[in-house]
Amino acid sequence: MTLIDILKWSASISGVTAALMVSLDLGRRVTGWGFVLFLFSSLCWIAGAMMSSDEALWSQNLALFAINMFGVYRYLIRKKKPKPDGA
Repeated sequence: MTLIDILKWSASISGVTAALMVSLDLGRRVTGWGFVLFLFSSLCWIAGAMMSSDEALWSQNLALFAINMFGVYRYLIRKKKPKPDGA
């Protein structure tokens, strides 16, 4: 198995696991860690795609990396605003 294969399989498995974590909606913390796993998946896809000269795949995952960074910020870093009374 080549390094590219290892990167792509790691990306695939971690991406599916992250999607499951986010879709289960088990709370902010689990969802946030799902986004962290998505970041790892995107990095693996970017590295594997660059090594195999697949511009479409690495550019897509560069955009997904930025989106997932926002997810990490939103679910793990930003403080949730308290809801007003009666809401």
